Amino acid sequence: MFVAGFIAASEVGLWVLLGLGLGLRYVLRRRRASTLVLALIPLLDVALVAATAVDLHRGTAAGTTHGLAGIYLGFSVAFGPALVRWADVRFAHRFAGGPAPVKPPKQGPERMAALWREWLRVVVAAVIASVVLLGLVLLVADVDQDPVLLGWVARAWVVVALWFVFGPLWELPTSRQRATVHSERSSS
Repeated sequence: MFVAGFIAASEVGLWVLLGLGLGLRYVLRRRRASTLVLALIPLLDVALVAATAVDLHRGTAAGTTHGLAGIYLGFSVAFGPALVRWADVRFAHRFAGGPAPVKPPKQGPERMAALWREWLRVVVAAVIASVVLLGLVLLVADVDQDPVLLGWVARAWVVVALWFVFGPLWELPTSRQRATVHSERSSS
Protein backbone atom coordinates (compact mmCIF):
# COMPACT_ATOMS: atom_id res chain seq x y z
CA MET A 1 0.00 0.00 0.00
CA PHE A 2 2.94 2.31 0.74
CA VAL A 3 4.26 2.11 -2.84
CA ALA A 4 0.76 2.47 -4.34
CA GLY A 5 0.42 5.76 -2.47
CA PHE A 6 3.79 6.84 -3.81
CA ILE A 7 2.77 6.00 -7.38
CA ALA A 8 -0.41 8.05 -6.98
CA ALA A 9 1.52 10.92 -5.39
CA SER A 10 4.07 10.80 -8.23
CA GLU A 11 1.33 11.04 -10.83
CA VAL A 12 -0.42 13.91 -9.04
CA GLY A 13 2.94 15.57 -8.44
CA LEU A 14 3.79 15.34 -12.14
CA TRP A 15 0.65 17.24 -13.14
CA VAL A 16 1.01 19.77 -10.30
CA LEU A 17 4.64 20.53 -11.21
CA LEU A 18 3.81 20.63 -14.92
CA GLY A 19 0.90 23.02 -14.39
CA LEU A 20 2.88 25.17 -11.97
CA GLY A 21 5.91 25.28 -14.24
CA LEU A 22 3.91 26.23 -17.32
CA GLY A 23 1.84 28.73 -15.33
CA LEU A 24 5.02 30.40 -14.12
CA ARG A 25 6.36 30.49 -17.67
CA TYR A 26 3.35 31.77 -19.56
CA VAL A 27 1.06 33.46 -17.06
CA LEU A 28 3.55 35.07 -14.67
CA ARG A 29 6.42 35.31 -17.22
CA ARG A 30 8.93 33.76 -14.78
CA ARG A 31 11.01 31.65 -17.14
CA ARG A 32 13.81 30.77 -14.70
CA ALA A 33 11.38 29.76 -11.96
CA SER A 34 9.46 27.74 -14.53
CA THR A 35 12.59 25.92 -15.66
CA LEU A 36 13.47 25.13 -12.03
CA VAL A 37 10.00 23.75 -11.29
CA LEU A 38 9.96 21.63 -14.47
CA ALA A 39 13.43 20.31 -13.59
CA LEU A 40 11.97 18.90 -10.36
CA ILE A 41 9.73 16.45 -12.25
CA PRO A 42 12.42 13.71 -12.55
CA LEU A 43 12.96 13.88 -8.78
CA LEU A 44 9.49 12.37 -8.40
CA ASP A 45 10.75 9.30 -10.24
CA VAL A 46 13.84 9.07 -8.05
CA ALA A 47 11.65 9.28 -4.94
CA LEU A 48 9.38 6.55 -6.29
CA VAL A 49 12.28 4.15 -6.88
CA ALA A 50 13.72 4.95 -3.45
CA ALA A 51 10.35 4.29 -1.80
CA THR A 52 10.03 1.00 -3.68
CA ALA A 53 13.54 -0.07 -2.62
CA VAL A 54 12.86 0.84 1.01
CA ASP A 55 9.58 -1.06 1.00
CA LEU A 56 11.21 -4.18 -0.48
CA HIS A 57 14.16 -3.87 1.92
CA ARG A 58 11.74 -3.84 4.85
CA GLY A 59 10.63 -7.29 3.72
CA THR A 60 7.26 -6.39 2.24
CA ALA A 61 6.10 -9.11 -0.12
CA ALA A 62 6.73 -7.95 -3.67
CA GLY A 63 3.51 -7.30 -5.50
CA THR A 64 1.83 -5.47 -8.31
CA THR A 65 2.65 -2.03 -6.92
CA HIS A 66 6.38 -2.77 -6.83
CA GLY A 67 6.33 -3.94 -10.45
CA LEU A 68 4.18 -1.00 -11.49
CA ALA A 69 6.65 1.38 -9.84
CA GLY A 70 9.37 0.15 -12.20
CA ILE A 71 7.06 0.32 -15.21
CA TYR A 72 5.84 3.78 -14.19
CA LEU A 73 9.41 5.01 -13.93
CA GLY A 74 10.30 3.67 -17.37
CA PHE A 75 7.30 5.24 -19.06
CA SER A 76 7.72 8.48 -17.13
CA VAL A 77 11.33 8.89 -18.24
CA ALA A 78 10.68 7.78 -21.83
CA PHE A 79 7.46 9.74 -22.41
CA GLY A 80 7.96 12.58 -19.91
CA PRO A 81 9.83 14.99 -22.22
CA ALA A 82 7.27 14.45 -25.00
CA LEU A 83 4.46 15.04 -22.51
CA VAL A 84 6.07 18.29 -21.32
CA ARG A 85 6.48 19.45 -24.96
CA TRP A 86 2.86 18.51 -25.71
CA ALA A 87 1.59 20.49 -22.70
CA ASP A 88 3.98 23.38 -23.37
CA VAL A 89 2.69 23.93 -26.92
CA ARG A 90 -0.92 23.90 -25.76
CA PHE A 91 -0.25 26.16 -22.78
CA ALA A 92 1.71 28.62 -24.95
CA HIS A 93 -1.13 28.68 -27.48
CA ARG A 94 -3.79 29.22 -24.83
CA PHE A 95 -2.03 31.72 -22.57
CA ALA A 96 0.77 33.35 -24.57
CA GLY A 97 -0.49 33.67 -28.13
CA GLY A 98 1.71 30.83 -29.35
CA PRO A 99 0.96 28.94 -32.54
CA ALA A 100 -1.80 26.36 -32.54
CA PRO A 101 -0.68 22.79 -31.87
CA VAL A 102 0.09 20.80 -34.98
CA LYS A 103 -2.24 17.86 -35.37
CA PRO A 104 -0.54 14.49 -35.72
CA PRO A 105 -0.51 13.11 -39.26
CA LYS A 106 -3.30 10.67 -40.05
CA GLN A 107 -1.61 8.91 -42.95
CA GLY A 108 1.46 8.68 -45.11
CA PRO A 109 5.16 8.55 -44.28
CA GLU A 110 4.78 11.19 -41.55
CA ARG A 111 2.24 8.97 -39.78
CA MET A 112 4.56 5.96 -40.01
CA ALA A 113 7.51 7.99 -38.74
CA ALA A 114 5.42 9.17 -35.77
CA LEU A 115 4.35 5.59 -34.99
CA TRP A 116 7.96 4.36 -35.14
CA ARG A 117 9.12 7.21 -32.83
CA GLU A 118 6.37 6.38 -30.36
CA TRP A 119 7.22 2.68 -30.45
CA LEU A 120 10.90 3.48 -29.86
CA ARG A 121 9.85 5.45 -26.78
CA VAL A 122 8.06 2.30 -25.58
CA VAL A 123 11.27 0.30 -26.13
CA VAL A 124 13.23 2.90 -24.11
CA ALA A 125 10.56 2.72 -21.39
CA ALA A 126 10.86 -1.07 -21.26
CA VAL A 127 14.66 -0.89 -21.10
CA ILE A 128 14.53 1.61 -18.22
CA ALA A 129 11.85 -0.37 -16.39
CA SER A 130 13.86 -3.57 -16.88
CA VAL A 131 17.06 -1.98 -15.57
CA VAL A 132 15.25 -0.59 -12.53
CA LEU A 133 13.48 -3.87 -11.76
CA LEU A 134 16.64 -5.93 -12.30
CA GLY A 135 18.51 -3.45 -10.11
CA LEU A 136 15.93 -4.01 -7.38
CA VAL A 137 16.34 -7.78 -7.81
CA LEU A 138 20.13 -7.61 -7.58
CA LEU A 139 20.48 -4.96 -4.88
CA VAL A 140 17.42 -5.05 -2.65
CA ALA A 141 14.99 -7.93 -3.13
CA ASP A 142 15.29 -11.31 -1.53
CA VAL A 143 14.71 -14.65 -3.25
CA ASP A 144 10.99 -14.60 -2.46
CA GLN A 145 10.57 -11.14 -4.03
CA ASP A 146 12.64 -11.83 -7.17
CA PRO A 147 10.08 -13.81 -9.24
CA VAL A 148 7.43 -11.10 -8.92
CA LEU A 149 9.81 -8.37 -10.05
CA LEU A 150 11.16 -10.50 -12.89
CA GLY A 151 7.59 -11.15 -14.00
CA TRP A 152 7.16 -7.39 -14.42
CA VAL A 153 10.26 -7.26 -16.62
CA ALA A 154 8.57 -9.80 -18.88
CA ARG A 155 5.32 -7.77 -18.87
CA ALA A 156 7.21 -4.67 -20.00
CA TRP A 157 8.43 -6.54 -23.07
CA VAL A 158 4.97 -7.95 -23.80
CA VAL A 159 3.78 -4.32 -23.93
CA VAL A 160 6.61 -3.55 -26.40
CA ALA A 161 5.52 -6.44 -28.62
CA LEU A 162 1.84 -5.51 -28.48
CA TRP A 163 2.61 -1.84 -29.15
CA PHE A 164 4.61 -2.92 -32.20
CA VAL A 165 1.83 -5.15 -33.53
CA PHE A 166 -0.97 -2.63 -32.98
CA GLY A 167 1.17 0.39 -33.89
CA PRO A 168 3.65 0.37 -36.75
CA LEU A 169 2.94 -3.16 -37.97
CA TRP A 170 -0.84 -2.60 -37.95
CA GLU A 171 -0.47 0.57 -40.02
CA LEU A 172 2.11 -0.83 -42.43
CA PRO A 173 -0.30 -2.52 -44.89
CA THR A 174 -2.60 0.52 -44.90
CA SER A 175 0.33 2.85 -45.38
CA ARG A 176 1.65 0.79 -48.32
CA GLN A 177 -1.82 0.60 -49.88
CA ARG A 178 -2.23 4.38 -49.63
CA ALA A 179 1.22 4.95 -51.13
CA THR A 180 0.36 2.62 -54.03
CA VAL A 181 -2.97 4.36 -54.65
CA HIS A 182 -1.28 7.75 -54.45
CA SER A 183 1.46 6.76 -56.92
CA GLU A 184 -1.14 5.29 -59.32
CA ARG A 185 -3.11 8.56 -59.21
CA SER A 186 0.05 10.60 -59.77
CA SER A 187 1.10 8.57 -62.81
CA SER A 188 -2.29 8.81 -64.57
